[in-house]
This record gives sequence, structure tokens and C-alpha cells, in this order.
Amino acid sequence: MSEPTIVQKSPYPIEVEAGKSYYWCSCGQSANQPFCDGTHKGSDFTPVKFEATESKTVYFCGCKHSASPPLCDGSHAKL
Repeated sequence: MSEPTIVQKSPYPIEVEAGKSYYWCSCGQSANQPFCDGTHKGSDFTPVKFEATESKTVYFCGCKHSASPPLCDGSHAKL
């Protein structure tokens, strides 16, 4: 499998709304970071669905190397 593009070495703080679904970009090529815009088509990558159970700030991974996608787990500190 291909390596994702590192977009930034920090998370994206995003206000999510309870009951909504968000699709995190796993390839790093989307122009709509941290969310998928379909740029991955034809690659090994697929977006990761995140369902918000409550309205709050969520930290989506920006480096695309989290062991807990789509959320940041601090992996960017090791890149």
C-alpha cells in the first residue's frame, strides 16, 4: 500500500455537530483537508467515516499516520 501524504504535523481542531457524519481524508491529497474530496479515486486509499455523537471540538489527524484514524493520537511527533 502507498504511503499517505503528510499534510501537516499537527491535528485539525474541528467543531463537529451531533448526529452528522464526516469523512476524513486518509491519502493526504484532498484540497478540503482534513476531509475527503474524492482525490483518492484509483488509489489504495478510502475515506474514514466519523460519526459525531455529540457537538464538540474533535482533533482530526493531519499527518495521516495516526494509529487511531481519523483522530490524532500524537503520531506526528515521531515523524
